[in-house]
Amino acid sequence: MKNRLGEGFRTLLSGEPDGRPDWIQAIGEGSDEGLFGPGSAAWAVHGDLATLVGGVRALLMQTLQPGALAGVQQHSRYQHAPIDRLRGTTRWLVTLTFGDTALAERETARVRGMHKRVRGTYNDPVSGDVTDYRASDPHLLRWVHVAFTDSFLSAHQRFGSTPIPGGPDQYVLEWGVTAKMLGLPDPPESVAELRDQIASFGPELAVTGDSREVLRFLRNPPLPIATRPAYQGLLAAAVTTMPADQRAMLGLKALPHAVVDPVVRTMYAGLRVALGTQSPSEQAARERIAVEV
Repeated sequence: MKNRLGEGFRTLLSGEPDGRPDWIQAIGEGSDEGLFGPGSAAWAVHGDLATLVGGVRALLMQTLQPGALAGVQQHSRYQHAPIDRLRGTTRWLVTLTFGDTALAERETARVRGMHKRVRGTYNDPVSGDVTDYRASDPHLLRWVHVAFTDSFLSAHQRFGSTPIPGGPDQYVLEWGVTAKMLGLPDPPESVAELRDQIASFGPELAVTGDSREVLRFLRNPPLPIATRPAYQGLLAAAVTTMPADQRAMLGLKALPHAVVDPVVRTMYAGLRVALGTQSPSEQAARERIAVEV
């Protein structure tokens, strides 16, 4: 049973029962520790199962920025191939976290190439104007970055199994390196700056028809039947970690912590038994670094 659970989970995230597709195997190759390395805040946060809650929370949060959402609606395959999009996001996260520097740079170039093709127009719900957008626009890059950073940090602080080396500020500082690589010149470098940058988006955040469409999808995505109860637990946990004003905008109600937290922690405990204490990506990175030493 434990092996089936582990294989099913790894297949969902990576496409391979052992959790080692080609891009994970590439993490095991290289010439240095990478952007962060063992003992870093990024390794601690992104190597923990709490990222599952953080990922769902980030997607909910991103529905509130019309320009960023337009890119998802008009260029993403999330409705037709949600698992592929999940794996693509996972690939970006773990490659930049655990790969060597050269691999991180190649992955960044791949994503920047994708961003060049993501452009179009949308109806701005605040001004009423037809507005151009580009995924490479630093303003939209900032929103996506702060949404992910805040979500992974909040999820780890609530459900993570290990302390963050250097604390939350160190995590924000480290993960900002990846935003600079994508073209954001001044990502937040502390929790206070992260909160300020999120707050600066307040006047332009809105719930649109597209927001509601994505929200309906996120509430009930076409995942394999066996994974749906676990996903609903992750969704409920993600909602409880969101700021009250964002929940109110999206019409989401948070269940009591006393109900959600024990369910999620029990689920995580079962997954840790099935998967082990280290993800395949972290294992591959440690194997690479051991060879280098």
